[in-house]
Amino acid sequence: MAELAVRDQLTLVELAKRTHNKELLTIAEILNEDNELFDDAVWVESNDLTSHVFTQRTSLPTGSWRQVNEGVVEEASSTNQKRETIGILEAFSKVDALLVDNAPNPTQYRTDEDMAFVEGLGQNLVEKFFYGNEATDPEQITGLSVRSAYDATTDANVWDAGGDGSDTTSIWIVQWGPRKVHLVYPRGSQSMGIKRTDLGKQIAYDSEYNPYMAYWSNFVANIGICIRDDRHVQRIVNIESTGAANIFDEDLLIKALNHMPGRGAGAVIYMNETILSQMDIRAKDKTNVNWQPGEAFGKPITYFNGHPVKKVDQLVITETSI
Repeated sequence: MAELAVRDQLTLVELAKRTHNKELLTIAEILNEDNELFDDAVWVESNDLTSHVFTQRTSLPTGSWRQVNEGVVEEASSTNQKRETIGILEAFSKVDALLVDNAPNPTQYRTDEDMAFVEGLGQNLVEKFFYGNEATDPEQITGLSVRSAYDATTDANVWDAGGDGSDTTSIWIVQWGPRKVHLVYPRGSQSMGIKRTDLGKQIAYDSEYNPYMAYWSNFVANIGICIRDDRHVQRIVNIESTGAANIFDEDLLIKALNHMPGRGAGAVIYMNETILSQMDIRAKDKTNVNWQPGEAFGKPITYFNGHPVKKVDQLVITETSI
């Protein structure tokens, strides 16, 4: 079976594949994925250049019961300050000017290539949102699955479906909001940290450092994750991707939602295609009242007890059970 090569530059072969009868073809984006996470994510401007500092309340005053002529204990709440780093994901597109200038529609030709970068960087961002590990890769962000609140079945916000091995996956439930869970972008950014810059036609160099003219584009995405209260994220872990045991269980979903503040008010449920199929198969039972069909912006959506269920292809089915 032929493998798809990851290219660092476009070739005349690529130009020929995109052209027919002197017209650019519409490209079938077979590598595109459904990653609906960013449809819901809330973005907040950071209070620092490369990180975001926020405060969590760790204890509350409880008051004192008193009798006449008795005083009460002085109290105060306690807080803990946390800092979340902002990761930088960047890429350059470099296309030989000979290819662009000879294309039937140079603008469309560059746009088609730019859209591939947008899709590729988007997939990378979603993957790191769940699996990024700043401890082993300092340039990345720390994803949800490696955070101490969600990386063990003994954590209060983790629900164990009972599967084992290296073919399991997870469901994630998130309550988005400026005081709940949100993404952060660098202070002062006018584009929420995500920007594409057309650098125009500039000199490029081949492997022998010989110059030629090329069109350049620069893509930058700055992102950080802020979780104000660990309860605003819940994880159902160790779900088997195949078989009849330890697969999707709506009882765990109900428990996880009820554990969230406000019983999960406003929460969105994220799962991959495999588990979404397991869920939809259970939902087709007409006597099951937990699921409701719906539609948003022309797209069909499954609802579980009023909570939208979204498909995220970057949630892998090859997680190792915890």
